[in-house]
Amino acid sequence: MKPTAFADELPKGIQRSRSLPDPALGALWDSIVLDERIKKQLLSQAVLNFTMRPKVDRSVIPLHGVILLVGPPGTGKTSLARGLAHRTAQAFPRSGFRLLEVEPHTLTSSAMGKTQRAVSELFSQSIAEAAALGPTVVLLDEVETLAADRSKMSLEANPVDIHRATDAVLVQLDLLAERFSNLLFLATSNFPEAVDSAFTSRCDLVLQVPLPDREACRRILSDCLTGLAKTYPAIGRLVDGSTIARAAEECVGLDGRAIRKTVANALAVDPETAMDPSRLSLEAIVFSARAAKTSRVGGLSRK
Repeated sequence: MKPTAFADELPKGIQRSRSLPDPALGALWDSIVLDERIKKQLLSQAVLNFTMRPKVDRSVIPLHGVILLVGPPGTGKTSLARGLAHRTAQAFPRSGFRLLEVEPHTLTSSAMGKTQRAVSELFSQSIAEAAALGPTVVLLDEVETLAADRSKMSLEANPVDIHRATDAVLVQLDLLAERFSNLLFLATSNFPEAVDSAFTSRCDLVLQVPLPDREACRRILSDCLTGLAKTYPAIGRLVDGSTIARAAEECVGLDGRAIRKTVANALAVDPETAMDPSRLSLEAIVFSARAAKTSRVGGLSRK
């Protein structure tokens, strides 16, 4: 019989299961423009999980096999985590790595006790079964959904069940850390202040994924324009233009996703450019970047 983690119908809470390495995920890793020192630290921590944990007792180095990526929305945390899973598997050829992606929102329920049971079953059965078969990386996106800060919960929102769900996550992390040294959790959060402190205390590394600085903005713009030039060769002229520095300066303060959307907005600056994207100009990108920052500031001020 096929184990649950590999069944044709994925168990509740598992959105996707895939074998590693996966070149498509490698492309995600390369697409995230981030200080190489940060990427190196991240990859090194993930590799250490699979080299040292099987050999060193947890009483010496209490690794839980959990890495938490935090930062503003759009900075590429989820893509970075998926890419990290690929790069980690690459470091261990022929080891049979697998990536499980958890969908936390399918586990929550307004019915008393159901969320706690769903969380416990996910960790103790589905994830445990996968880890029993070989090296496993688990992506916990929006981890605050599963490990909410219990000290900040509203008394009007069924706090007992939410408390118990967070308790279940913590208990299962401890149990899995004891049983499986070939298991690594990659968690992400846009709101680290909403994550329970007991969860973050179990993380082997909490890494801040920052907004791109000026040079990173330039690299993101260059990558985006170079990609467009494969379809519209005339756009390639913008990559080498000296004014790209001005466009990058205008993008400072935006996240990577917003910068790429800024280019899309610039392509729609007028009907002529929309009909013929080869007409794209850096001036249009500068205009769109300014508009994007203005709309974001305005949106925040209205909240």
